[in-house]
Amino acid sequence: MRTLIPAILAAAAMLAAPAAFAKDTRTPEQQLEKLLEGRVAGTPQDCINLAATNSSQVIDKTAIVYRVGNTLWVNRPRGGADQLGEDDILVTKTTSSRLCSIDTVELHDRTSHMYSGFVSLGEFVPYRKVKAAAQ
Repeated sequence: MRTLIPAILAAAAMLAAPAAFAKDTRTPEQQLEKLLEGRVAGTPQDCINLAATNSSQVIDKTAIVYRVGNTLWVNRPRGGADQLGEDDILVTKTTSSRLCSIDTVELHDRTSHMYSGFVSLGEFVPYRKVKAAAQ
């Protein structure tokens, strides 16, 4: 009985593993669309407050999405977007607490931590959740 329980647990883990590590087959544009579902675009801005940023997410070869509170700020780089990979580490060097469309972001490989390129940021487009209509 003692050897049966670990064997059952191991088998269950192996069956669950493919689902946990399944590769997203959607295109980068479809991934971005899914992320922005239920949100509406606002007026593009040149800068965001980097200090208020909760997280960032890279959409392969497409965009960087910064979360500030409940707002998602989408930045489609003006240059180098084709170098963006979801496993990249973003290294941002600014002279203020703001991240602006004139800034660049270095990309580093997550495994080796070696420099792998950079992107020139574009405008930041805010996406906010649509408020439900009062009924």
